[in-house]
Amino acid sequence: MGAELTLVCPTPAETRRMAGTVAGALRAGDVLALTGELGAGKTCFVQGAAAALGVRERVTSPSFVLRREYQGRLPLLHFDVYRLETLQQVVELGYEQAGDGTHVTFIEWGDAVSPLLPPEHLEVEFRLSDPGEAGAPDPAGDGSEQRHVVLRAHGSGWRRRIAALSADLRPWRQDP
Repeated sequence: MGAELTLVCPTPAETRRMAGTVAGALRAGDVLALTGELGAGKTCFVQGAAAALGVRERVTSPSFVLRREYQGRLPLLHFDVYRLETLQQVVELGYEQAGDGTHVTFIEWGDAVSPLLPPEHLEVEFRLSDPGEAGAPDPAGDGSEQRHVVLRAHGSGWRRRIAALSADLRPWRQDP
């Protein structure tokens, strides 16, 4: 088992369900860098993970407020850095809390802040595909765009956790 796992989520609901499974492995101090085009499922993923972490309030994209904080089993920080132009702006938003050992931090457009990411983090890459694309069955049968999701471990701790999650993520695995 390598440091990455490729998944296919046929619907937004399945993306949330898969994220809930990943959330079972999350710990305080974790940082998840979410990458992918607009509408590819980044916020959907955070919604599913937040629900699994016991967040009761509605989770929305922080596109205009740039940062949201939620309380659940673990405190959650949710950044959207799409509109920011410099790394200093990210720091000014309170980024120093990311990976401080008290929160789980989700960063939409995480590739834009790669110099700030801790060595130990999980990259979650999203890509939309057409239902007929090779390797992307349409189990929902509704012709909706599916999400290809790559979980990419950075650091030995995440490599171990991805390996441990592999069986639980089997329903979405592209390589069963």
